Amino acid sequence: MKKQLTGFVFLMISSLLFAQEKVTGKITYDNNQPLQGANIYWQNTQIGTVSDENGNFSIPFSNENNILVISYVGFKTVMITVDKPRFITQNLEFDTTLDEVTLTKVRNSLQKNYLTPANVQTMTSKELLKAACCNLSESFETNPSIDVNFSDAVSGSRQIRMLGLTSPYILMTEENIPAIRGASQAYGLSFVPGTWVESIQITKGAGSVTNGFESISGQINYEMIKPHNDIPFFLNAYGSTDSRFELNTHFNKKVTDKWATSLFLHGNARVAKNDMNDDGFLDNPIGKQINAINRWQYTDAEKGWVSFINLRYMNDEKQTGQVDFNPERDRGTTNFWGSEINTEKLDISSKIGRVSTEVPWRSFGFQNAFNYHKQNSYFGLNQYDITQKSFYSNLIYNSILSNTLHKFATGLNFTYDQFDEVVNVSDFSRIDNSIGAFFEYTYCNDDDLSYVLGGRIDYHNRLGVFVTPRAHLRYKPFEKTTFRISAGRGKRSANIFAENQQLFASSRQFQILDTRGEIYGLNPEIAWNYGISFLQGFKLFGKEAEFSVDFYRTDFQNQVVVDVDNSPQQALFYNLDGKSFANSLQVDLNYELSHHFKIRTAYKFYDVQTTYTIGQVERPLQAKHRFFTNIAYETHVKEKGQQWKFDFTYNWIGKQRLARTQSNPEEYRLQEFANPFSVMNAQITKTFSKTFEIYLGAENLGNYQQKNPILGSNDPFGAYFDSSMVYAPVFGAMFYTGLRFKIE
Repeated sequence: MKKQLTGFVFLMISSLLFAQEKVTGKITYDNNQPLQGANIYWQNTQIGTVSDENGNFSIPFSNENNILVISYVGFKTVMITVDKPRFITQNLEFDTTLDEVTLTKVRNSLQKNYLTPANVQTMTSKELLKAACCNLSESFETNPSIDVNFSDAVSGSRQIRMLGLTSPYILMTEENIPAIRGASQAYGLSFVPGTWVESIQITKGAGSVTNGFESISGQINYEMIKPHNDIPFFLNAYGSTDSRFELNTHFNKKVTDKWATSLFLHGNARVAKNDMNDDGFLDNPIGKQINAINRWQYTDAEKGWVSFINLRYMNDEKQTGQVDFNPERDRGTTNFWGSEINTEKLDISSKIGRVSTEVPWRSFGFQNAFNYHKQNSYFGLNQYDITQKSFYSNLIYNSILSNTLHKFATGLNFTYDQFDEVVNVSDFSRIDNSIGAFFEYTYCNDDDLSYVLGGRIDYHNRLGVFVTPRAHLRYKPFEKTTFRISAGRGKRSANIFAENQQLFASSRQFQILDTRGEIYGLNPEIAWNYGISFLQGFKLFGKEAEFSVDFYRTDFQNQVVVDVDNSPQQALFYNLDGKSFANSLQVDLNYELSHHFKIRTAYKFYDVQTTYTIGQVERPLQAKHRFFTNIAYETHVKEKGQQWKFDFTYNWIGKQRLARTQSNPEEYRLQEFANPFSVMNAQITKTFSKTFEIYLGAENLGNYQQKNPILGSNDPFGAYFDSSMVYAPVFGAMFYTGLRFKIE
């Protein structure tokens, strides 16, 4: 170990001392879209390179000639005088002297990065359009790295998992500001309309220290549509056979050369009651949501300034439970079991940044966000109310050490959370705050080796003083071959009630067994995540293909265990006493069968175990084996923009362990393991022009439904009622249609 450490330190020092100076940059076109395959070379030399899938490039600085040439077929060639190593951003213009320019295969809808030290993949807006994508929780149906599950049989909410762990262990950020956390964990994904999202970046393993200390299994960052890049008007209308209707409109205006503003409006409603399995309970809640955001963007390219101001308001109302439940008549009684979940949100955020025009690798950013989240809810006779007021501030400074191969980011951030939380008659209100400093060093050599070494130190009023180290390393021996390793530590406070609201829709009695900790009497959760991955691009029968395999392990030093196995009438919360880990293996193969005809396949193996009161066993509702296939085909675009798009997704989910119910009477028992099943989704899109298209789709084409999803549905106020043991769709086949219209 000592020799390995010495070798690693020597590698860092030698990289710093002997690294060759380089010119780096990004090539874009048409409203700053990344341009892949652009040629960059020094005039009258043999020194050259091409831009990658994100438009990025790196070329050794030349002492022979200081004229850098940038060219691409169909675009005007640009020549730039470069007399020292620096960062260059160049937007290429179409060459209007040509009769026609056809630009093909500029961006894949799901991009895997060969260059970043962290294992990052990007979902573009094109990928999001492959499904209805009404909100963020439904945006991952075509992504094999994210598992989407229903959290219970009554609320209709979906829960995502990555590397075998649920969303509380994934840091969810909006434009790198922590967004879905605390009170919003259960339903927050459904509060972000899909049409607002420009792209999603998924990072496996420990995330960057610049975004905080809470990330354990990974980070999901979604970028909103930017006012400066948006079109004047966009309309999306949607309707489905489960009586769900949605309307999204975007209005955008360039106020001045430097100011632009967007107004996004979203409304949805489910107006009819559905009970497809005849158990007397609604398959999906009825309700409505109103959601609006006003974004302002200021850009001064000459001076390097850019800033955003966001104002958002959201109101969401859900009613679920038995079909005959009437809240005005039955709330607080045992006439019929019902639930209402009413949420109101107000968010204000700002971002301001400047890139030095004299020294383009030097920049700073300042992020601030205020969030108000209020949820009033009841589940049968269980009352749950929570209000969270949060403030987040992050100051980041970026620069280089000696040359652009050696970059660093450093800064300070502050978080304040006030929770007013009441469970039935018990008050669990508290105030959390933390302040931390971070430093992250990046050695960025696109040719072969890159790595990121980061660390932060934080003081938290409940967690104390602690250090968070993280590291990512990428080695690229060949053009389309990438190896990665990563390791990092995460720490977080478990919000046990907000994160496990599905258990309120049961007869289980909540009990906290430990009382000496600082959060609900429990200790903070601490885990280490380790990962290794391999990515290989190649050609098969003359067509592009990609193969990848990654393995990640998460080891918990401490975890708040949610135990539903000790007794079907209890939900126990206690500190881990034993082992808890999650092993995740994923193998992907992506292949372009022919032009515009692509197939994406993946196999995933999970080994997720925790020590409960009954011993160390598999975590319930976690399939060990999963298989995924996505097939996408597009016809050629005709001269007026007409095109057909076809998309089909198949998921096979293996058997899953169910919580123990052997102590119940026989009619209220579940089998030990759920049977394997398959789910198929499909969508067809017809584009009539550049401004108008319609789509038709289906979810759960095979009409698979979980049998008996609600235990004790005939006696919901009895001792055996439980709607949280959901492993498969409750609603049968669902069909939807919609249209998209835009003014450019």
